Amino acid sequence: MNIKLEVTADGSHTLVNSLLDESYHVFKGALTESVYVYIEAGLVPMAARKRTLRILEVGFGTGLNVLLTQQKAGALELETHFTTLEPFPLDDDIVAALNYVDCLAALGGYGDRHTLARRFSALHQAPWDSETELHRFRLHKIRSRLEEQRFSPESFDLIYFDAFAPAKQPELWAAENFINLFNALSPEGLLVSYCANGQFKRDLKAAGFRVESYPGPMGRRHMTRAWKDSVSSLSLT
Repeated sequence: MNIKLEVTADGSHTLVNSLLDESYHVFKGALTESVYVYIEAGLVPMAARKRTLRILEVGFGTGLNVLLTQQKAGALELETHFTTLEPFPLDDDIVAALNYVDCLAALGGYGDRHTLARRFSALHQAPWDSETELHRFRLHKIRSRLEEQRFSPESFDLIYFDAFAPAKQPELWAAENFINLFNALSPEGLLVSYCANGQFKRDLKAAGFRVESYPGPMGRRHMTRAWKDSVSSLSLT
């Protein structure tokens, strides 16, 4: 087994991939980071613009971002279509050990433990490579690498780029992937990521994005938000 469970500073779990020597979340707080980066800095500002959101996530991982998105989208009464990519789904026993349901129930404002547990289980039990309807939240899990995907133009309004760090999986951070994602994003759409790597931001700009260095979570200087201001697109070669 190359996956190990670890407790982060806010009490929530992350996983460590020993083959890559990389964690799925920061050790300062897995739950705190996900709420800040993907919900507060991504979903909430886009929800102010659109009542129906088409979201792409690069890196389903533990399913935490999906659970948080489903809860927040429900509270905001959004119609949500959520597509998520993951080439290496976690084993059921690892998913069962994650403590996100208990952490969210203890925080309050996320629903009761029974409802959270049912939703989290449903997200992970949803079949791969087909769409599942979960009460105004349509989930499409795709067992695939980003490099293998070519999306239709303007397919998404919001992108969560939650891949492992550039040094660990450089193929995910190749410049052509960001051209693909720019083309897939609707005008005035948004890409958000925990990463503030300089080359990452340069590649986003080269693909056509307007890059914003946004304040990072938990004392980190920056995260990245990238907007598609132009209706033009770049061609993949």
